[in-house]
Amino acid sequence: MVDVPAAEIILPRPAQRFGALRRLLRHRLAALGLIVIGLLAIGSAGAPWLAPYQPDDIDIAQRYAPPLSEGHILGSDDLGRDVLTRLLYAGQVSLSVGLAAMLVTVLVGFAVGAFAAYHGGWVDIALMRLTDIMLCFPSVFLLLFVAAFVTPSLASIALMIGLTCWMEIARIVYVQILTLKSADFIAAARMVGAPSWRIIFRQILPNTLAPILVAATLNMANAILLESYISFLGYGIQPPAASWGNMLTNAQSDFQVDPWLAILPGLAITLAVASFNFIGDGLRDALDPRMRERSAGALR
Repeated sequence: MVDVPAAEIILPRPAQRFGALRRLLRHRLAALGLIVIGLLAIGSAGAPWLAPYQPDDIDIAQRYAPPLSEGHILGSDDLGRDVLTRLLYAGQVSLSVGLAAMLVTVLVGFAVGAFAAYHGGWVDIALMRLTDIMLCFPSVFLLLFVAAFVTPSLASIALMIGLTCWMEIARIVYVQILTLKSADFIAAARMVGAPSWRIIFRQILPNTLAPILVAATLNMANAILLESYISFLGYGIQPPAASWGNMLTNAQSDFQVDPWLAILPGLAITLAVASFNFIGDGLRDALDPRMRERSAGALR
């Protein structure tokens, strides 16, 4: 099988990639988001070494200890469990669900959008009408409907979120590939007999990475929120395992007396979601061709 010459593939040169990275780091909110997500990820991954207790250690004598108490920097909950410890371990669950759900979303969305746009005809009609039907229903409604019939676990929740939130990425990929289909390097690949899967993954995928990266970042923020929603409603991660969402659920009956039990996991969710949104905005600006042109003009 003859390969399409590498020069035909529109990939960014190393200088362009470094330029995009510089623009991303110059985006103050995106840089702040990267720092916050880095700290949350390090804290969650290092929970076995950083946490002062085990997440299920119960000490009835220390129930509702306020923040800055001796032995409990962020206080303790209704069973005397250390809040800082549970926040760190809950971050493992919430961030893992967000990452896994985002990967499922990107894989399904890219597959649907790519095959619909590239093959056209009845494949296009069937897949895009399915996408339209799925878009008619709010993601939370679909997720709760599916969650009612599935045993909750980290893997099942990530799959549920991913399989109910792929439609926007499918639309983005669909539009991008419709634009690329008429490009010369795609025509050259067809002429030399390259199979469809090879054209899609070797020629088309690299040229749609920029909008997919932006959408994936924003979808990870959405996945963390959705995991929090369903955990808050009792369909997500089940106690005694901790997630930021079910920590909020457990704290709602104590909010009037001990508001920090709800404020701290709520703050963790807010920081994670806002940071991913900032990173997504920064990626959008950094990868925008118009931004590259402005930067090149400024250097002349």
